[in-house]
Amino acid sequence: MIEEKGEKRKPVILVTNDDGYKAAGIKALVEMVKPFGRVVVVAPEEAQSGMSHAITIKTPLRLSEKSSEDDVSFYTVNGTPVDCVKLAMSQLFSKRLPDLVVSGINHGSNSSISIIYSGTMAAAVEGCLYGVPSIGFSLLDYSEFPDFSGAIEYGRVIVDRVLTEGLSAGCCLNVNVPVLPLNSIKGIRFARQNRGTWREEFEKRTDPRGEDYYWLTGYFHNDEPNATDTDEYWLKEGYVSIVPIQIDLTNYKELQRLKSWSLEDINLSHAEKNK
Repeated sequence: MIEEKGEKRKPVILVTNDDGYKAAGIKALVEMVKPFGRVVVVAPEEAQSGMSHAITIKTPLRLSEKSSEDDVSFYTVNGTPVDCVKLAMSQLFSKRLPDLVVSGINHGSNSSISIIYSGTMAAAVEGCLYGVPSIGFSLLDYSEFPDFSGAIEYGRVIVDRVLTEGLSAGCCLNVNVPVLPLNSIKGIRFARQNRGTWREEFEKRTDPRGEDYYWLTGYFHNDEPNATDTDEYWLKEGYVSIVPIQIDLTNYKELQRLKSWSLEDINLSHAEKNK
């Protein structure tokens, strides 16, 4: 249980990720948010990239405390990023929820369609479901030890504003940072999610026993390469992109069109009675 300390309560920030608790990105994220208050890290024991909003239902979950010092408490969970948020909210914040949930810093992009596969962003969305302002951070660098300085400095600006201004209910932020030195990043731009798809390809291989297996490869296809208001565009221009993400997936425009089908006037059980 996370207890309040001191006469004046500091903001409490829940930190998680999908690359695992040993990843350099989560250490950079702790560095980013530590100046703002008390930090509670609850991260997967192992890398969980691409798990999206998966939860563990067939294996018992274990919450293990690793360390607690200097206003930073560190826990691991043998589950997914969403498991981490759920367990934290249930077991560590049952009396009072954190003031902010941050996820990342992801090693690699979560712009455009990647958001639906991302464990990083799923953890942020889960924070939304508890009514807590949440942010997912990603750096467009897949290396093990990238330069996080730009993400840290611009991230602090964003965290500060979210703690001050808050976010609308059911909304979280998807923040992506280009692979540039801090002094080369041009600034921040708010954007919409780029429309695009991953074109998966499976490379067929043969193991030493002569049995076939398949290795996932592929590439990102931009469906709107000429758009100038998307996350993909601003990232290529050297800006940090911020896309507000909502939990409600309803397509309201299509909902109105579907109502013209007049299916709501049909009652098959009533028709059966009158045969």
